Amino acid sequence: MTTVESGAPSATGRSSVRGWLAVLAVTLGIFSLMTSELLPVGLLTPIGAELDVSEGTAALMVTVPGLVAAVSAPLVTVATGRVDRRVILVALIGLMGAANLASALAPGFAVVLVARFLIGVSVGGFWSIAGGIALRLVPARHVGRATAVIFGGVETASVLGVPTGTFLGDLDGWRTAFTAVGVLGLLSLTCMLFLMPRLPAEQTVTFSALPAVLRGNAGVRAGIALTFLVVTGHFLAYTFVRPVLQGGGVGAGSISVLLLVFGAAGVCGNFIAGALVTRYLRQNVLGIAVILTAAMAALAVAGTGALSAGAVLVLWGLGYGAVPVTLQSWILDAAPNATEAASSLYVSAFNLSIALGALVGGLTVDGLGTTSVLWTGAALTALAWPVVRRARRTAT
Repeated sequence: MTTVESGAPSATGRSSVRGWLAVLAVTLGIFSLMTSELLPVGLLTPIGAELDVSEGTAALMVTVPGLVAAVSAPLVTVATGRVDRRVILVALIGLMGAANLASALAPGFAVVLVARFLIGVSVGGFWSIAGGIALRLVPARHVGRATAVIFGGVETASVLGVPTGTFLGDLDGWRTAFTAVGVLGLLSLTCMLFLMPRLPAEQTVTFSALPAVLRGNAGVRAGIALTFLVVTGHFLAYTFVRPVLQGGGVGAGSISVLLLVFGAAGVCGNFIAGALVTRYLRQNVLGIAVILTAAMAALAVAGTGALSAGAVLVLWGLGYGAVPVTLQSWILDAAPNATEAASSLYVSAFNLSIALGALVGGLTVDGLGTTSVLWTGAALTALAWPVVRRARRTAT
């Protein structure tokens, strides 16, 4: 995206404490949004059973917001180019909270899908704006850490939000889980209203730079390709991890515990990758592809039981936990002078990949059975290997 500065004030001179409180409010918001987007992953079976749809059809709850977020990321940024950023973020998080509460009260699957559409609008717009907002909230020396904290909300939602939601759903029904995320969204709205300063628009954003970045930057093209392969492969299988585990003999009561194990491993993977990514970026990406491929294949052939499944999920969680920070770093490293345009493409690619993974996984489950999603996901992540190696050879 092309940007034109308007000369609005930056965070220079802003209180560090107040700025960090605003950063934490934004982080809570993005955690709420990403948890909302991925919440159905651990609840497909009970939602499908109550609303009388197959697990493959129920996966549309992941596909729809992913597709909508992929489109809304650039559209919301362009459409709201002159509006106060706090107003936009508060409106988007409020929309998400209301949509989740509507899902909790939905009488049928069609209403749930409408609510999931609105959540997609919120996710894409919020993420694309919040990704660069740290510059305006904290002093320059803290921008790097603040940005990492904000993007940590994406990672934490991916690896902890889903198992927590699954636990609540198993404890008191899936509608309770949706209600909890809706309330969390409204709490995020309150925090942003009271903790964030006014943020008048600084930039007028257009689409003109997007095709130029793709055409002229081989590193960005490789990063987008890696995002599609790795994230699509992961969500193709992970969206159906609950029916896969149940089909392998794992009891319903153990699944939320196993997903918490996955989440804990993911947090570890995030910190490990964060420590290594600056010096070993390509090695990180290659390692992720190898680990995810091995984990999905191992779960497909592992014996039944919680112990063997738990060991594989630790490996899987370590690999996926490293994905957001590593791929984001790849994109920024490839386009240091066009970070907003490249990041917009990355947000769209990431969310589109979530949607494609859930969609293809649903078709695969309905046509070939649950275990087939593990082999298909592993095949996609394995295709990332030659992309990384070719990028290494062509890098300058």
